[in-house]
Amino acid sequence: MNLANLKRLYKIINTFLVYGLDEVLPHNGYTRPLRCWRKTLFWLRNKHKGLAFGVRLRLALQELGPVWIKLGQMLSTRRDLFPPEIADELALLQDQVDPFDGKLARAEIERALGGQLETWFDDFDENALASASIAQVHTAKFNASQPLAGQEVVLKVIRPNIQQVIDADLALMYRLAGWIPRLSAEGHRLRPVEVVREYEKTLRDELDLRREMANAIQLRANFENSPMLYVPQMYSDFCHKNVIVMERIYGIPVSDVATLEQNGTNMKLLAERGVQVFFTQVFRDSFFHADMHPGNIFVNPQHPEDPQYIGIDCGIVGRMNDHDKRYLAESFVAFFNRDYRRVAQMHVESGWTPADTNIDEFEQAFREVCELIFAKPLSEISFGHVLLNLFNVAREFNMQVQPQLVLLQKTLLYIEGLGRQLYPQLDLWDTAKPFLQNWLDEQMGVKAVLKTVKQKLPYWREHFAELPENVMDALQQQRVIAHQLIELNRKIQKKQHTVSKYYALLIGALVFISTLLQFQQLPGWLSAVFFTLSFIIWLLGLLMR
Repeated sequence: MNLANLKRLYKIINTFLVYGLDEVLPHNGYTRPLRCWRKTLFWLRNKHKGLAFGVRLRLALQELGPVWIKLGQMLSTRRDLFPPEIADELALLQDQVDPFDGKLARAEIERALGGQLETWFDDFDENALASASIAQVHTAKFNASQPLAGQEVVLKVIRPNIQQVIDADLALMYRLAGWIPRLSAEGHRLRPVEVVREYEKTLRDELDLRREMANAIQLRANFENSPMLYVPQMYSDFCHKNVIVMERIYGIPVSDVATLEQNGTNMKLLAERGVQVFFTQVFRDSFFHADMHPGNIFVNPQHPEDPQYIGIDCGIVGRMNDHDKRYLAESFVAFFNRDYRRVAQMHVESGWTPADTNIDEFEQAFREVCELIFAKPLSEISFGHVLLNLFNVAREFNMQVQPQLVLLQKTLLYIEGLGRQLYPQLDLWDTAKPFLQNWLDEQMGVKAVLKTVKQKLPYWREHFAELPENVMDALQQQRVIAHQLIELNRKIQKKQHTVSKYYALLIGALVFISTLLQFQQLPGWLSAVFFTLSFIIWLLGLLMR
């Protein structure tokens, strides 16, 4: 561990202690050494005893920077796991991170665009509209020199010098991930290094705003004219690695339930559409917004009876291949139908658990856990707890965590948290099951066959005129191959016949020679017989030649 990593580790521990976060550690033998270090190496005391624990946790995460802030953003959506006083505080991390100086933001933007802001924009506001863990946004308008004169826009700029902090935190995360397998037998199956590597990829992708631009353009195209989701337009001519320009939107933050209700929003439909939007992205488009925390989601205030989401900040997205989609869909549907044997089989067929897993025992293990879950009304079941229980069962059968699905799992947790916040009676299972079943029918039933035929028709039509010629070529090739096989067989037989003649000649010669060698040692009449036989065999060999 280099000096920079040691300094960062000290900073993390120091921050936790200054805000008194160590008070949640249980008192047992495992934490006793930590408490000793607390009193010796880290002698700092809690300097914020007057603040509630939730406030201290938010301030500590905010002080540690983007990696920790994003952790807090995820936890803020888990209101079934944390009391309101903690979840509400963590939710403030979405849009109340301290901004950096607006003059510095202006300088960064002008450096990226290659000129003064006034060349393209009017009314640039140096006060940030919102500030997040990695970037912040400022408002402006296109000036009269631009085709979209007067159009309100948002300019997003990456925080200066954020790369060094992220590098240091990631280095520590890799080191901790390397320790986990040594500390626990479960560590190897969790594949922590691969999980950190996947997390690093998504985090570094978020540092390149050109990726966010490309993701937003694709997501906007996927939901063009959709009543469920709207994605703001990107202005690609003004987009760079650390700066992007996009359409400004006006909406109600999805976390502002009171304002949504005052606006007459159909909360039940809004919650259900959140689930539908997610599954549409995953199973129809194989491309989903993977950072759907409340700070990135708004609701269009128009037509509250037919609510429409507005999604921003597409820096982190996930992609699904056909294999993973089929596994997820079949596993979900099997779970809804309490077909635990199919759930077990899908874990094996997908490669999540070894091929020699005892299916009967695996099925029984799922049944014991899932039946307890279904003892509750479906509307009260936490999807997060379901995943936790299923994974705990699968780990007993040597399941390995799949890094490619980490984003999907995280997004599902976001969706559940948001949906339950909007409409506590949301039945996630009832909303998702028809969608998944319809998708499976389309992929595996008659619809799938017709869809495949339809997709192949242009290719078939293009090559139909060449079909007779291709058939004649194939037949000609078959005749050539048949003739070659016949000729090859004739040569083999001829060679075998020749070999047999030489063998006969050789045997005769050997017998004749051996007879000559033994002639003096055998009785006269027997030597005469052997000599005659060997001579006949030798003669036949000559004739066959």
